[in-house]
Amino acid sequence: MNYGFIKTAAAAPKIRVANCGFNADSIIASVKEAYEHGASVAVFHELCVTGYTCSDLFLQSALLREAEKAVEKIVKETENLNIVFAVGAPIAVKQALYNCAVVICKGRILGAVPKINIPNYGEFYEARHFTSGKDVDEVISFAGQDDVRLCAKMYFSCKSMSDFTFGVEICEDLWVADSPSVNLTKSGALLMLNLSSSDDLIGKAQYRRDLVKMQSAKLCCGYVYCDSGFGESTTDMVFSAHNIISENGTVLSESERFTNGIIYADIDLQRLLGERRKTNTYIGASGNDLCESINFDLKIPDDFKLERNFPRTPFVPYDRGDLEKRCEEILTIQATGLATRLCHTGIKNVVVGLSGGLDSTLALIVCVHAFDMLSLDRKNIYTVTMPCFGTTKRTKSNAQKLAQAYGVSFEEIDITLAVRRHFADISHDESVTDVTYENSQARERTQILMDLSNKYGALVIGTGDLSELALGWATYNGDHMSMYAVNASVPKTLVRYLTSYEAQKSASPLKEVLLDVLDTPVSPELLPPDKNGDIAQKTEDVVGPYELHDYFLYYMVRFGYSPSKIYYIAKQSFYGVYSESTIKKWLIVFIRRFFSQQFKRSCLPDGPKVGSVTLSPRSDWRMPSDADARLWLDEAENA
Repeated sequence: MNYGFIKTAAAAPKIRVANCGFNADSIIASVKEAYEHGASVAVFHELCVTGYTCSDLFLQSALLREAEKAVEKIVKETENLNIVFAVGAPIAVKQALYNCAVVICKGRILGAVPKINIPNYGEFYEARHFTSGKDVDEVISFAGQDDVRLCAKMYFSCKSMSDFTFGVEICEDLWVADSPSVNLTKSGALLMLNLSSSDDLIGKAQYRRDLVKMQSAKLCCGYVYCDSGFGESTTDMVFSAHNIISENGTVLSESERFTNGIIYADIDLQRLLGERRKTNTYIGASGNDLCESINFDLKIPDDFKLERNFPRTPFVPYDRGDLEKRCEEILTIQATGLATRLCHTGIKNVVVGLSGGLDSTLALIVCVHAFDMLSLDRKNIYTVTMPCFGTTKRTKSNAQKLAQAYGVSFEEIDITLAVRRHFADISHDESVTDVTYENSQARERTQILMDLSNKYGALVIGTGDLSELALGWATYNGDHMSMYAVNASVPKTLVRYLTSYEAQKSASPLKEVLLDVLDTPVSPELLPPDKNGDIAQKTEDVVGPYELHDYFLYYMVRFGYSPSKIYYIAKQSFYGVYSESTIKKWLIVFIRRFFSQQFKRSCLPDGPKVGSVTLSPRSDWRMPSDADARLWLDEAENA
């Protein structure tokens, strides 16, 4: 099963200008290579059969005849290959000459798409030779086939894989304001192929890359861009074979410039289709803008070998420079959200329950940034540590050190006696360390924070993160509740990086205590410490590794992946880290908890959105609290 993935290729073989026989052999060899690599669709550069730089030779009937023979040879030599591909060739029809993309599949020409926008500026003089194909729609005889459709307003659909639909545009068609790809994708094409011959100039590569990225983002499509390279005439220009494959604004594969060869990328068509369905501003074409679908038959490999990399931490940028920028941006968003709320309410004080753990540390960091932003006295940040049965010396000490290092107010309120009194009130045996034992402590802490907020005229700042909300790892009306939840859309894997970023740019002694917080096991500390006084209750021992849960959350909520697809990509991402059985075990736990704990997310306090995945019931995630998880669980169990 391929789970909606299609392997694409952009091929840049060596060519010789005006030597159609040599070029045909190079193209055929590249098609075979792409097929052997598992590609289902490939694209070659503009006018690759003749060479783009033939200039006035395009007006020679000898060249046009040889080009047609070359295409016929390409069609015949690839008829047994299970691949669809597009090559560039000139096609003469009556008194006009068209710059075309010839789409070929298993011994047949599916159609010829003419270039619409013919440049005639700078170094490009195409209008001297070619006619725009904007209004042409004819059936012609070409390359030994009598029913070749010549039309710009058509795209191609695979019978055996309904999501596999692609359109074609040629070079300048991408660079203009009204690109043909707009109507082609709005008509149904999920993938665009571009046959290009873009010369290389200083700075042009970045512009070209950005253009392809943004077109794929605007149109919510996969975009395979193939550029001409070695072998084209260098009389006035140099071509670098700058090939790019992008998906919805992300470059998946890019060639090294000034080289020949083939690049590949696995485009996720299901993901693109899901994005379009979710984006109600993506409106389909109608009337005269609607393009016609041309069917073709292609067997998609059952043993699809996924080469695409899915990072283990999708919420965290891989590049170190990008990570630092992302951390600064997120902290600024969080702090701005809190600062805005303080200004709106006229409140100049906050209360934070400071445990010495990761989440409450990040909440404090955000409060400090917000107060500095507003030039408020940090002493108006009231931090409270509330030790009880599970509190360790390490976290208690770190809480105090953090408060001192940041120069905020700090107090300690031991809740042991209050919780024991509560146990007596509800007739609970303290030796029974069940959920009542744990949640009584969490709710007592929340009660104290809420009452202190009245005392100080302050907002209670929530510390819980996105990962905990996804799993329901929060005490209802305990740490689940606050007056502004600054971490509500920050997953646990990212909380760690944000805290680390703050540590790296801080001086001692703040840096040391932040690093020690990072080194402390994640725990709610609601059960007694072990015999050595260390944390005994480790969250990930109970609910599973957060890096797995964050991975599951991202692909389920952001892209709507099915459980079996998540399991499929997770096996690759976490190969050698977790066994397949371990991944499946925690995926099932994630699904079960995600569905059963929705009622906690249905009444979340306000909090700033920082990324594309949030679980706020007011914006990005609306789900009934009593939805049945059986369908998702069955698929996960049978994956």
